[in-house]
Amino acid sequence: MTYVSGKRLSAALAVAAVLATACTGGGGTTKDVAGGYSAQPKQTGTPKDGGTATVALTPGLSPNYIYPYPPAAANGTVVARGLLWRSLYRPSGEGDQIADAELSLAEPPAYSPDRKTVTIKMKDYKWSNGRAVTADDVVFSLALLKAALAESPANWSFYTPGQFPDGVTARAAGPDTLTLKLETAYNPSYLLSMLTLLYVMPSAEWNIARTGGPHLDYKQPKHAKAIYTYLTKESESQSTFAANPLWKVVNGPYLLKSFDSTTGSFSLTPNTAYSGPGESRLDQIDFKAFTSAAAVLNQFKAGNLTVGTLDSSFVTQIAGLKAKGYNVYGAPAPARLDSLVINFKNTVNNFDKIIKQRYARQALQHLIDQQGYITSRGVYNGAGSPNYSTAGHGSPYPPAFGDRPPYPHDPAAAEKLLTGNGWKVTPNGSTTCERPGTGPGQCGAGIPRGQTISFTLASANAPAFVGARDVAFASAAKKLGIDVKIVTKSLNYMYANYGNTYAPATKNEWAMQDYGPLYLAAGYPSSNTVLNTEGSFNLGSYQNAAIDKLISASTFGSDEKSLSAEVSSLAEDLPVLFLPTPHTLVVWKNTLSGPQSSFNALISFLYTPELWYFHDEAGTRP
Repeated sequence: MTYVSGKRLSAALAVAAVLATACTGGGGTTKDVAGGYSAQPKQTGTPKDGGTATVALTPGLSPNYIYPYPPAAANGTVVARGLLWRSLYRPSGEGDQIADAELSLAEPPAYSPDRKTVTIKMKDYKWSNGRAVTADDVVFSLALLKAALAESPANWSFYTPGQFPDGVTARAAGPDTLTLKLETAYNPSYLLSMLTLLYVMPSAEWNIARTGGPHLDYKQPKHAKAIYTYLTKESESQSTFAANPLWKVVNGPYLLKSFDSTTGSFSLTPNTAYSGPGESRLDQIDFKAFTSAAAVLNQFKAGNLTVGTLDSSFVTQIAGLKAKGYNVYGAPAPARLDSLVINFKNTVNNFDKIIKQRYARQALQHLIDQQGYITSRGVYNGAGSPNYSTAGHGSPYPPAFGDRPPYPHDPAAAEKLLTGNGWKVTPNGSTTCERPGTGPGQCGAGIPRGQTISFTLASANAPAFVGARDVAFASAAKKLGIDVKIVTKSLNYMYANYGNTYAPATKNEWAMQDYGPLYLAAGYPSSNTVLNTEGSFNLGSYQNAAIDKLISASTFGSDEKSLSAEVSSLAEDLPVLFLPTPHTLVVWKNTLSGPQSSFNALISFLYTPELWYFHDEAGTRP
């Protein structure tokens, strides 16, 4: 899975024609709202050299870490992730692709017949100091990742104990040839998705355990641990991010020029040694931090931003932004999952006992009016698409139920599920268990007579649609006698405190949470590490042995159709409550252009400014 940045590579860490809706479960169509955003502007204009592009960061989610893998204790979001250091395979922003072949550091992997030996040829990339990016650098990066996990399994959000990188032996067969030996064969698509998360770091420059210290053999675990400890300690010093020589050795298209440790804003300049695609015509990229979506809109209106995303609550502003010389393009991001994450370990008011009952989860899902959220002014404002599965939009592995959701909006069905399982429903009052027990028509194990349904929903303070949809859900629940207490928190706070795998002490502070989007791997949206029992990012401690087997099949098996079975079963069992997918609305000045793919990737918050350029001509309009 991939997130915008930091632990969630997340968050979050965001209109006259008809948008086609992919077969994702609960499809249908969504019409553009006033202003038009479904047609992407074409690449245009004669490129000219120079200029500074100012980019708006996701409101409320400012970077505070620079080492590519922030430890769990830091709960950090990473500065310019993917622009300073590239992963072995660059993630794709397309729903039917896992990696962007052109922007990756290596050629596609080649597999032995038993899928246990993987050979990877490195492309001709260079570090900023002129040294070639080699297979040894990848071996080094894997060694440091293993050192991080030896310290704590929570130090990498994509880890499941016993799986990648466990049982993986990396060897440099030559400067440009990497060999991976796997104890267990992986599905090639799943392994590729893991390799898009493997950031390649400089082995010859970072293999030290103190500033000016000797170079160590990182293949020895004790040395890898010492190196990892040193690098993560250095990454805590935000005031030295731009000056520290460590962080000046990069393989990506940019170097860090400055970093504001107070706000999280930063500036990048081109890495002149970068040998990948793109001419890096821009002189500088300034990433600006914001505390609210409204502040971003105001800066667009003032003409002070070159690129950014528009909160869907401001979708009616699109026509005005176009009149000011901006392009606006929007769509649902591939492999994006918006949901209410359920905490199966929260014991307050016996929530864990209640939510363990599948009928209870089904009833709650029936209360979510996806189409209503989409069309409602103040929630999605027309900028969204229905979604009832982990596959997301545009996936080659859709659920078996297609566009007919298993639990559509139906409050009467929700009430029937509760009354049929021992509850006395009191609309706008307190619904109570009147038939305790484990037999047919009874409430379920551990639920006493008189039990009410009341729980806390932690809601992110940005973007605006998160709070709006949570209020709508709580209102619908209240009509069925269910009390949902909404507590609003910042994204950074939620990232640090609301996850049972890394913050178990706070498990009773939240029964559900809505932190916005989760991005699974485009092209192969497996729920491994997220919804399997041992997954390091299984925030709510969901457990289902049958689901574990399906996730294992999609992870290790050779039949990629098994992923559709996983997706279908998860949608039916409801480890989370599914919410509609907001359209990400990307805004950029029409004097800035580049390949359409580079702006389409912004839907998934993947930045490739090395492909952009300014021009004098007014941009084409959709």
